[in-house]
Amino acid sequence: MKFLLFSFLFAMSLSASPSNSTLYNIPLSDIDGNITSLEPFQGKVLLIVNVASRCGFTRQYAGLEKLHQLYKDRGFLVCGFPCNQFGGQEPGSNKDIKDFCKLNYGVTFPMFSKVSVKGPDRHSLYDFLLGEKGKIKWNFSKILVDRNGRVVDQFGSLTSPSSQKLILSIERALEL
Repeated sequence: MKFLLFSFLFAMSLSASPSNSTLYNIPLSDIDGNITSLEPFQGKVLLIVNVASRCGFTRQYAGLEKLHQLYKDRGFLVCGFPCNQFGGQEPGSNKDIKDFCKLNYGVTFPMFSKVSVKGPDRHSLYDFLLGEKGKIKWNFSKILVDRNGRVVDQFGSLTSPSSQKLILSIERALEL
């Protein structure tokens, strides 16, 4: 089984060479451990958020879910990427994270397996989104991606999901 997974990831990495790499062909694992990508969400506006269950910003899950519900019929999705790199605030397993989000915040937006968003082990998704010089400073950083897979805005942890600045940026991206 591990050999098949390795073979799939290796093949995906070859197809995602720098010359033809897009946001949508980067290999990911969903919160249940299934190999996937963002390809099913191509053509949608995405808010990619590194999340954590034991953070002072964890309550933002409620606002993220509200945004997801408010705009999903217009082609918008929140995508949650758990990360344990900031203060060890996401120590649980993927199952723990999934259960926590569902039970405490009724999360229905797509959740993915834990990733690294900084350092030498930074996931290739974040390499793509941030480039060489971009960085994530803390949990609940938000990256807004347009319908063509291009980053159009980035917001820090202090920007709440109800922020007018964030909402206006989402609405502009949805209009394009």
